[in-house]
Amino acid sequence: MQNPFNVSPLQQLHDKLFEEKVVEVFIKRDDLIHEHVQGNKWRKLKYNLYEARLNKQNTLLTFGGPYSNHIYATAAAAKLFHFKAIGIIRGEESQIKSDTLQFAASQGMELYYMDREMYRQKDSPENIESLRVQIGDFYYIPEGGTNVNALEGVEEIIEELNMPFDYVCTACGTAGTLAGLVAGLRGAKNAIGFSSLKGEDTLTQKVNELVKAYTGVEFSNFSIYFDYHFGGYAKTKPELIEFILDFKQKFNIQLEPVYTGKMFYGLFDLIQKDYFPKGSRMVALHTGGLQGLSGFKQLQIESN
Repeated sequence: MQNPFNVSPLQQLHDKLFEEKVVEVFIKRDDLIHEHVQGNKWRKLKYNLYEARLNKQNTLLTFGGPYSNHIYATAAAAKLFHFKAIGIIRGEESQIKSDTLQFAASQGMELYYMDREMYRQKDSPENIESLRVQIGDFYYIPEGGTNVNALEGVEEIIEELNMPFDYVCTACGTAGTLAGLVAGLRGAKNAIGFSSLKGEDTLTQKVNELVKAYTGVEFSNFSIYFDYHFGGYAKTKPELIEFILDFKQKFNIQLEPVYTGKMFYGLFDLIQKDYFPKGSRMVALHTGGLQGLSGFKQLQIESN
């Protein structure tokens, strides 16, 4: 399967804060991998697509909300690699579709809707089998693209970091990206996740389970911060929006408020609080997701 995607560049950020604290910060620009299948979405989809092809499956089925980066990327990837794609969308069908769903449909993805109560059971074997009866056979990709196959794509990020570093940082939603980084580090260096979710920590256990399933062992060289969710998934506060706009002005790099904005806000805050020893070098992963900016009016001017 030919790979039409770019190897993302590594870019150093320069800021007075970093000079004051004597640290170096680099950003891995996975947002530049591809126009539509960018960031960690391509990383997590890559070996799922290989697996589907290997198993002679021509149809992909996955789940997501009406603004899902994963739905958007899966639809585009399916068209690129000549798969049929089915998206099961959380909630009731509306006459007005989100930009995300309109794009997914334009790529040929068939959209079905599932009420929220049933959606909570979306991953159950009974539900998956019921969908096979209704729709026909398919290759199943979980919501967010997170499974063991996803880790193989994400760990390639570590192989691409051709310089010494001390920490690698990422946003956390379904834990697949952090798990892939931990797997790629194999116990060396440190990985830090910044959760975009509010509530009880379920991510640490998920990372451990995924890494053990993929590598056969568990690693303890990672931590997850839960203080930078700004109210929960897809929630924002004025200080987060201000930070994202300031980041764009300083570095000419666009962030979004669901994942990357919160991750960089948290990273800058930890640097300010002297979390990192002097001389530390951090690599922060830009996981893409910029298509979701259309849902945030505060950032529309900056993202155009």
